[in-house]
Amino acid sequence: MADMSDLRVGVLGYGIGGRVFHAPLVAATPGLTPAVITTSSNAAQARTDHPGAEVVPDADAFFALADELDLVVVSTPNRTHVPLALRAIEAGLPVVVDKPFAPTAAEAERVVAAAKAAGVGLTVFQNRRLDSDFLTVRKVLESGKLGEVFRFESRYDRWVPKPKDNWREFGDPAEAGGLLYDLGAHIVDQALQLFGPVTRVYAEVDRRRAGVQVDDDVFVALHHANGVRSHLWASALAGTLNPRFRVLGDQATFTKYGLDVQEPQIKAGMRPGDDAWGVEPASDAGKIGVGNDTKTVPTETGRYESFYAQVRDALRGEGEFPVDPESSVAALRVIEAAHRSGVEGAVVAL
Repeated sequence: MADMSDLRVGVLGYGIGGRVFHAPLVAATPGLTPAVITTSSNAAQARTDHPGAEVVPDADAFFALADELDLVVVSTPNRTHVPLALRAIEAGLPVVVDKPFAPTAAEAERVVAAAKAAGVGLTVFQNRRLDSDFLTVRKVLESGKLGEVFRFESRYDRWVPKPKDNWREFGDPAEAGGLLYDLGAHIVDQALQLFGPVTRVYAEVDRRRAGVQVDDDVFVALHHANGVRSHLWASALAGTLNPRFRVLGDQATFTKYGLDVQEPQIKAGMRPGDDAWGVEPASDAGKIGVGNDTKTVPTETGRYESFYAQVRDALRGEGEFPVDPESSVAALRVIEAAHRSGVEGAVVAL
């Protein structure tokens, strides 16, 4: 049950983003409560999942209740992120925008400028900064055991041989569909978080499945300003298990298989605080070393709940929002450069 002092959160959209990530994580965060949910197709599910929330059919009905809200979460199709975020800002409401932040870096910058002008909070749901495997990579890097790192490899692979009939597979550029926007928004962001700004981008951006309208097999090579090279893959046609991460240094290599478990755990009904929440199987633990001389690196516990805990604290004036939106703008610039490189077959300078 919500406490009268809880901050009231409005969730725009109840597809996979709103249903699996935002609403459950908001509900699991002390001090926050889902108060309004917008959905045109999943109303019954939303009422069942969050009986204390008012469920409305569209954005107009949602913003008619703006005076009752403390935070807006935009978890709608990509093409609507910018107009809905701007509408929230115009209403004076802090806003969380799901990734990708916007279809273009220029549009994202427009939202950032509007939030600054209005003096309202703005952040982007880069939840995979809180993945167990990514947190483990951070810890390994901080340990110094790899020596000087020169290459970072990251794969986010799936096996989806038939295109799905949803907006993520639609070809209109305004939809910001395809893997480079969908998964690239995570793996590019993670590379930038670890190794900083990028000076050059090369990409191979392909459509491999019959009838597909958007990229479904992607390779991106980034040259960071500090000299590290990131090699990033995403594919809808990866039928075998590949390393999720491999990090090469001049003293050792770190290799990690397996994916963060928090998304399937939420889908299965688990929530932050439950036993084994965010805990990967021990068999997925990474290895660090050289040749046969390797040691197991225990996987960190994933903590998606930290995102909305930080949002709550920021709303109370007790801290910063968890993701600087400018960092998501930077990732969009890299994604745009990768698209251009894929078309031109050339390295693109940033």
